Amino acid sequence: MGTISVEGMEFFAYHGCFHEEQIIGTRFTVDLFMDTDTSEAETTDNLATTVNYQLVYGLVAEEMNVKSKLLEHVARRILDRLRREFPQITEARIKISKMNPPVGGKVERVCVELYSH
Repeated sequence: MGTISVEGMEFFAYHGCFHEEQIIGTRFTVDLFMDTDTSEAETTDNLATTVNYQLVYGLVAEEMNVKSKLLEHVARRILDRLRREFPQITEARIKISKMNPPVGGKVERVCVELYSH
């Protein structure tokens, strides 16, 4: 078993409960950790035997382009789609951070972290 991570993905997206957030948009970062059996890839050096993180990035990018009010909703959509498209992933964890959230004061980021077993 191994963990494949794709960390620090940056997106400009339109998620938020406030109308302005869905018009103006803001920066988000996404960190994704995927547990999978890497033993075949370890010995064959064949991309087809592991989780292709280029395809994972594309999947995350597509889901980040779909407006949502809540980060929890975005994170669950990404995890569900990830599990459908990569059944070899046994567990996954995602952390989505919204940079400079509109909370009425100086806050660097707010984050949501979800797990899929």
